[in-house]
Amino acid sequence: MANLDRINAELQRQISEIIRTEVKNPRVKGILTVTEVRTTADLKYAKVYVSLLNSKNEEKTIEAIQNSAGFIRSL
Repeated sequence: MANLDRINAELQRQISEIIRTEVKNPRVKGILTVTEVRTTADLKYAKVYVSLLNSKNEEKTIEAIQNSAGFIRSL
């Protein structure tokens, strides 16, 4: 499981960096933090958990991140 933990930590860092620097969606407002990433043992799926602060409309911000998922995956 140590390898999977390292992969999860690296994915967390990379996804956080992509959201901060590459996602240019104006609906992504506030402070967004990737808190945890959980991948399956076969590395086929990853679930990303985020925390959101200082956003006036949290639902629209989360929806904007979900809409950007394909772009984030492609990088």
